[in-house]
Amino acid sequence: MWQYDKKLQFPINIKNPNPTLANYIISQYGGPDGELGASMRYLSQRFSMKDDTVKAILTDIGTEELAHLEMVGTLVHQLTKNATTSQIENSPLALYYVDHAKGVWPVSAGGQDYTSMSFAVKGDPIADLVEDLAAEQKARATYDNILKLSNDPDVNCVIAYLREREVVHFQRFGEALDKIQNCIPNQKYYMGIKNN
Repeated sequence: MWQYDKKLQFPINIKNPNPTLANYIISQYGGPDGELGASMRYLSQRFSMKDDTVKAILTDIGTEELAHLEMVGTLVHQLTKNATTSQIENSPLALYYVDHAKGVWPVSAGGQDYTSMSFAVKGDPIADLVEDLAAEQKARATYDNILKLSNDPDVNCVIAYLREREVVHFQRFGEALDKIQNCIPNQKYYMGIKNN
């Protein structure tokens, strides 16, 4: 099921250190709408899906979100690895630096450590898939915000790629929700009525 190619899904080569931009981007590592929460959400929700196609969609997207987590971590690392102490001290990343130096830690741009409370698993297929649709739109909106704050073309091409994948995931979850809601044999189960 799992295959790792030891390369990023999209190439990243940041030339200019920018700890301020790293602080914005780290929210997609461990923030409320970040890739860590997304991967855990989808890989956890798949267990309660009775439809194998929908379960496969959650597995595929959850796995891809782990690849995106790796990309976001790489962005943060490359934006900070050659930053001077002065650059970090004069950026929003200064408080983060005290605890983590130039390491990559799951946290929001506002400094809130990652918590599993940032993702939902209800065990109800319709509720979970609607949650997933919203999560993908929130992640897309966060990437939009990062693009508005960034003037680094090396960063922007990566963020634009990640944003595009959120749109694709939203479409896939829409297909999954449609499949569940329109599957005649499963309608009673998914409408909260026990099957006989």
